[in-house]
Amino acid sequence: MEHEMTIDEAAKKAEELRTQLNRWSREYYVMDKPTVEDYVYDKTYAQLVAIEERYPDLITADSPTQRVGGKVLSAFEKVTHDIPLYSLNDVFDQAELYAFDQRVQKTIGHPVDYCCELKIDGLSVSLRYENGEFVRGATRGDGTVGENITENLKTVRSVPIKLKEDISIEVRGECFMPKRSFVQLNQEREAEGKAIFANPRNAAAGSLRQLDSKITARRNLDTFLYTVADFGPMQARTQYEALEELEKIGFHTNHEKKLCHSIEEVWSFIEEYHEKRKDLPYEIDGIVVKVNDFSLQDQLGFTVKAPRWATAYKFPPEEVETVIEDIEWTVGRTGVVTPTAIMTPVRVAGTTVSRASLHNGDYIQMKDIRLNDTVQIYKAGDIIPEVAQVVLEKRPKDSQEYPLPEHCPICHSELVHLDEEVALRCINPKCPAQIKEGLNHFVSRNAMNIDGLGPRVLEQMYDKKLVADVADLYKLTEDELVTLDKIKEKSANNILSAIDNSKDNSVERLIFGLGIRHVGAKAAKILAEHFGDLETLSRSDFDEIIQLETIGDIIADSVVTYFENEEVHELMEELKQAGVNFEYKGIRTSQLAEVESPFKEKIVVLTGKLTRFTREEAKETIENLGGKVTGSVSKKTDIVVAGEDAGSKLTKAQELGIDIWSEDKMAEALSQSRSVEE
Repeated sequence: MEHEMTIDEAAKKAEELRTQLNRWSREYYVMDKPTVEDYVYDKTYAQLVAIEERYPDLITADSPTQRVGGKVLSAFEKVTHDIPLYSLNDVFDQAELYAFDQRVQKTIGHPVDYCCELKIDGLSVSLRYENGEFVRGATRGDGTVGENITENLKTVRSVPIKLKEDISIEVRGECFMPKRSFVQLNQEREAEGKAIFANPRNAAAGSLRQLDSKITARRNLDTFLYTVADFGPMQARTQYEALEELEKIGFHTNHEKKLCHSIEEVWSFIEEYHEKRKDLPYEIDGIVVKVNDFSLQDQLGFTVKAPRWATAYKFPPEEVETVIEDIEWTVGRTGVVTPTAIMTPVRVAGTTVSRASLHNGDYIQMKDIRLNDTVQIYKAGDIIPEVAQVVLEKRPKDSQEYPLPEHCPICHSELVHLDEEVALRCINPKCPAQIKEGLNHFVSRNAMNIDGLGPRVLEQMYDKKLVADVADLYKLTEDELVTLDKIKEKSANNILSAIDNSKDNSVERLIFGLGIRHVGAKAAKILAEHFGDLETLSRSDFDEIIQLETIGDIIADSVVTYFENEEVHELMEELKQAGVNFEYKGIRTSQLAEVESPFKEKIVVLTGKLTRFTREEAKETIENLGGKVTGSVSKKTDIVVAGEDAGSKLTKAQELGIDIWSEDKMAEALSQSRSVEE
């Protein structure tokens, strides 16, 4: 036990744990080859936290516990770059690219090799290491003077605090926000009534320039390093070798690179990634082309602003024109009223779109969007349709400014701005739209997972006064259900069976389903595992909740505030009387050693149609055997279970050489596994 250790024993143990955790972190974030599952890391991390809390003097700068942030600055210090960060000259078509190659060959006197790399759309950063220790991180700024963002960069998991070698070096690269993190962040901000980020690059820049590093730590940023400014003892003679060497000493580099022996090969690489860019987990806006040989780079030199040995091919932005036919306002379960543009259908980035979120009233006014305006639209992060700008020369002569609503479109209560939010919000707790959205959320897949209760069915139930809150779902009868449109006796029985089955869910689903503000599915599981049951959680205070890893002030305050409401306790009593489970049934970190299963510590992807299990049944069973089920195939995936009509995920798994299982093989493995419940 840690509390029985001497200071010397604790110091030795802490060093072992730090070394292990930093190795696992590098395998996960830098090498894309995790060797342990998240819960193994979390358990080891908790051991280190316990030691450091008891012996604070043992905390070191390279401890993974120091990546959570915490320092709050009043402003950023200026940093002068001893070696300037040059910008690159851009080319925009094949002819300009080939002209760049001709200029290079004219100076060098012969054809050259080029190293081609993806142009990551993020924020340029410079990292300085002394004797292997990370000492300073800075923004590019104007290329000569940037800002000191060391504390924020320490929270980025792919930035090594200590290198694998004790060398002094300065490297440059791009800090970016993955597409998935960007979508999640904007969804959270929109639900909270905050302004959304226009694209992943802005989100990354805004995250890195937070004065409170705890906020940066929650933003899930990543880095790709690609340039050595001060080589120190590095021996690389080419750009391609430098990238390989950077990875060997601990940096995260992008593997989507290619050594090209002609400008024709370069163009083929550009064409390839123009098509592949939409499938990448991060945003790129072009390809960087560099003369590979460093001695030739020296021979070519620099202009005042840019190197002559490199150029950036910029992908043309895919923007198309369409017309705003209407603006529709919807009310979410937290009362936020969100405008959506209804547009003439148009094809952009591979799909036909007819709707685009306008986010909030400020967004409409900022872009001066009006009905019948012709607008240019694009997909932010190649995912979300966004209005880029109004085409003013095509605006109708009788155009009028769009008036923002003053009343809720559903209950007609007056709309308000809370706490200087940019969003308009309906604060009527009995607003039908909010109640219906709350019901939809409660029955959704990640919450109580009640099949058969789609939005239309729930809307009928509410309108016919069969349900007024989520507890009423457990009081429904067959006679009531068959009064609904298209619900016959068989469908009614299926719905009642699904409702009854949901009573046995582990309590984290209920916690998430209750719709506590800021509490997502992951936070709900953390709370459920720690407190064990809903009633204990409901009695917990702020100080108890804030101690949990990854649970911040906002979530802790929201949970406490939610359970201070007497109506919530009345709802809990109704749910309890209905027989809804209040206890955590999932596997606990302390029990993992008892699990015997081929899924233990494995990352699994389910694809295609399963016939012997529902997707949720398979996911839950695998996770209770120590596995982790994710939605996309990557190099980190260990097993892909392919059901009927498996598509692109199966193809990608085959390309990556990932172990592919049939549903029958999964079923056999599940039957032979032993969980802690047994």
